[in-house]
Amino acid sequence: MPAMLTTLIADAAALPAAGEDPYSRFVRLLTVFLLAMWVGFEVITKVPQRLHTPLTSGSNAISGVTAVGALVVTASLASTAGTAIGFVATTLAMVNVVGGFVVTARMLQMFNPKKK
Repeated sequence: MPAMLTTLIADAAALPAAGEDPYSRFVRLLTVFLLAMWVGFEVITKVPQRLHTPLTSGSNAISGVTAVGALVVTASLASTAGTAIGFVATTLAMVNVVGGFVVTARMLQMFNPKKK
C-alpha cells in the first residue's frame, strides 16, 4: 500500500493541469509557495513566548513530513542530477528534524528543577 501511495503522490506532483503551459504552472506553484510563507509568518509572529516550545515540537513533526516528501520526490526522479538534488534535500530536511529535537530538548531542560 505505501508504494502505491508514493506513486500516486509523485504522479500528481509531476502532472500539470490539462492544457496548462509550464509558465502558468510555475506562477501557480510560486503563488502557493508565497502565500504559504506569508500565512506561516503571520501565524508564528502571533504566538506568545511561553508557547514557543510546544510550537517547536510541532514544527519538528512538520519537518518530518518534509523529509518524507523529499524521499518521495527523490524516489520518483530518473536523472542523476535530480537524484543528487533530492539527496541534498533529504539530508537538509533530516538535519532540520534532528536539530529541532535537540533544541526542543534543551529548551525543556530549562524548566526542570535544578538537582543538588
